[in-house]
Amino acid sequence: MTLQTVADKVGVSRMTVSNAFSRPDQLSDELRKKILAAAEELGYWGPDPSGRALARGRTGAVGVMLTDSLQHAFTDQFATVLMAAIAGEVAPTGLALTLLTAVNPGEALAARDVALDGAMVFSCSDSLVSVDWLRRRRLPIVFIDQEPQPDDTCINIDEVGGARAAAEHLLDLGHTRIAIVTAHHGEPMGPLSADALQRATYTTRTRTMGYIDALVEHGIEPILVNAGRTNADAGAAAAESLLGGADRPTAVLCFADVIATGVLRTAQQLGIDVPGELSIVGFDDAPFAATSTPPLTTVRQDIAEKGRTAVELLTQLIDAKAAGEELAPTHILLPTRLVVRESTGPAVTARVN
Repeated sequence: MTLQTVADKVGVSRMTVSNAFSRPDQLSDELRKKILAAAEELGYWGPDPSGRALARGRTGAVGVMLTDSLQHAFTDQFATVLMAAIAGEVAPTGLALTLLTAVNPGEALAARDVALDGAMVFSCSDSLVSVDWLRRRRLPIVFIDQEPQPDDTCINIDEVGGARAAAEHLLDLGHTRIAIVTAHHGEPMGPLSADALQRATYTTRTRTMGYIDALVEHGIEPILVNAGRTNADAGAAAAESLLGGADRPTAVLCFADVIATGVLRTAQQLGIDVPGELSIVGFDDAPFAATSTPPLTTVRQDIAEKGRTAVELLTQLIDAKAAGEELAPTHILLPTRLVVRESTGPAVTARVN
């Protein structure tokens, strides 16, 4: 069954039948209804999507590449808020949303093989083969939480400003023995060297260095521990050795709220009062931060705005490419804000260990 079959039945051209499906504004309502009724009677359900995409030069789909597994988009609260914002912004455009794996097993490579009009790349190493393939295809790309490059359109948050605000909050409370629990996925759990930190992703490196620099400026050498992964269990495991000794820190700065919840869990299991004996600070202001026990002091970033802005920029790039135009790269830095809750308090001069 083809366009021509329907055209012959109605007595119109193939182009007129095609317009009934893809450009209804070109036909009168009466003619379009007649064509669609004939198509339904003949069992024809419209032009092949791949052929239509080839003719239009547009696939009608945009991709999102995540730094972690695809399951991360549905299980991590930070990722789910970001994806919800992206999906909400994409919906009115009529574009389909395709999740892309950053690392593909075997010969499959989504970044190379999936038809796309453009892509959003979230916190992925620029050295990944998948990212390289998106660039080779000359697709419009918006990078989120990546190292800003002069020729890329990218969205970042004020990592340094947020980290400094968190560190200075603890300093103002009188803390001098302060630990940092970061999340460098490429290194094992435990102490993390300065050299290893430089190999971390842009967000991990920049945020952690924001903590370190603010403390060092005040003469404090922080204890740096790597959780290895960005989840509560990793945060809890990293905190076990950190909090189990007699000379434990009085405060912990965490790479993310989800890690902070793990540190909090370990502290509670060890009978350490928060914030009476230990202050804990997170980063992100994820939905659970305000409802944890105690509520988590954290650095807020507008995750939803990040997702909305990414889609807005990407659609502008896609439309410009379709029009044969080239937009100048856009670099956007979204603000952060310290949110003080009940997980932080004044430093204690003596503790019961």
